[in-house]
Amino acid sequence: MLFFMFNLAHAQAILAVSEGTSGGLDSAQVISKYQPIADILTKAANEKINIILVRDFASLEEGMKEGRFKYVIARPSDYPARGIRDYHYQYIASAKPDGQCLFVVDKNSPLQKLSDTKGKRFILAESAAYMAKFCRAELRDHGIFVEKENVQRIKDQQATGFYLKNGFGDVAGIASYSGIAKKWEKEGNRIIHKSVPQLYNPLIAQKSLSPDAVQRIRTALSNLKQTESGQAVLKTLSFESFEFDPQGELRLLKLLTWLEK
Repeated sequence: MLFFMFNLAHAQAILAVSEGTSGGLDSAQVISKYQPIADILTKAANEKINIILVRDFASLEEGMKEGRFKYVIARPSDYPARGIRDYHYQYIASAKPDGQCLFVVDKNSPLQKLSDTKGKRFILAESAAYMAKFCRAELRDHGIFVEKENVQRIKDQQATGFYLKNGFGDVAGIASYSGIAKKWEKEGNRIIHKSVPQLYNPLIAQKSLSPDAVQRIRTALSNLKQTESGQAVLKTLSFESFEFDPQGELRLLKLLTWLEK
């Protein structure tokens, strides 16, 4: 599918979109969702932008390596980070708020803080998942090593509540931007620790993009929050804003170092 779509769009600049394994939209829905972003890129760089959905992480990495994608907007954030470190891309902007690993417990849990979780039963994403690595790094920084703990791996974060409420675990690590995180406290449950924040959904571009075009894109993205139509775009994307972080490139490089320790 990726090869077919690339052939159709080879004469146009490509915006590759990845929403990770949790993204449930088809290609048509993704194109509709991200078309306002593509329109901003088109106007700023004066070239038609074609959107493609890249579900497979290997294809995303390969496309960056081979320079097939002029732009990439992706979660998990380690892929855009590697685009900068390994494949000569530049950081443009990222979504707000930043992403975090939230350590959560059931409303009836006696656990109050992260240090209380040492020796307890953890519920975490599959070990290869970005959020599993994210939560692992945060735990490590607090002297808790996943490799030495009792960990139950789950594929779907939405199952976290079931596992905790039914006594299959004591504490879980979930993404702050996940659906379950947004309703966790509303349902009376508790967050006992929030990790260090990391950039969320970074937009990167090939370095051939001119500095003037980069600045026009950053300004247009930042201005989305200033208008009703722009706010509607942000709401569709589940972003509060889309901003340039002056330390963004450095933060993404540090993210990789942090995850890979």
